[in-house]
Amino acid sequence: MTFSVYIGFDSREPETYRVAERSLLKHASIPVKVIPLKAEKLAAVGLLRRPHDTRGQRYDILSNAPASTEFAISRFLPLILEQTGWAMFVDADVVFLRDVAEVRRLADPRYAVMCVKHKAQNDPSMKMDGQVNLQYSRKNWSSVMLFNCDHPANQRLSLVDIQERPGRYLHQFGWLHESEIGELPPEWNWLVGLQEKPENPAIAHFTLGTPELGVQSEHDDIWYGAAA
Repeated sequence: MTFSVYIGFDSREPETYRVAERSLLKHASIPVKVIPLKAEKLAAVGLLRRPHDTRGQRYDILSNAPASTEFAISRFLPLILEQTGWAMFVDADVVFLRDVAEVRRLADPRYAVMCVKHKAQNDPSMKMDGQVNLQYSRKNWSSVMLFNCDHPANQRLSLVDIQERPGRYLHQFGWLHESEIGELPPEWNWLVGLQEKPENPAIAHFTLGTPELGVQSEHDDIWYGAAA
């Protein structure tokens, strides 16, 4: 069966999305359907109606907090859009280094959502592209997710919740109990610039910014290699 992978899309970084999609398909050994989460299209069909202010940094009014990307909230829509089976979400600023079939095989039906459960990081207060880097519990957990769309616990999350709940509720999986959140191996969401490089990374996540934004890191060769 085709595996749906949703990738965040930010109109400020079209090349970043292209690199993520290209690297995903390059390594994939299974049929993959790639869906970009484009805010403009989602808003046009009524799936993303949250009020926001774009004067300066994008600001999510319901959360009373800045949103560093256009897909800060839409990342939870795959649960509504897919309805059944497993689906994956990844931030735009990732590079796949291994076959997505490997993480699909880790899908455990006991869990509603699976992710890398990062410990609290000593993050800078600002991202390197000038965006505010908010601190909160379970930070970065929602940047790579496997959704079990058939799990009954996910029925607690409705489209109304996605439209109206504060971002902190969604990013901290507020609709789930701790026992309903499964753990992925850390190599499936390596935070470049914040963590040591794993021995065999599967996803390099340039969470502080990609070279497209002029951000430099010691692992830029990975991003440029995927972009070539």
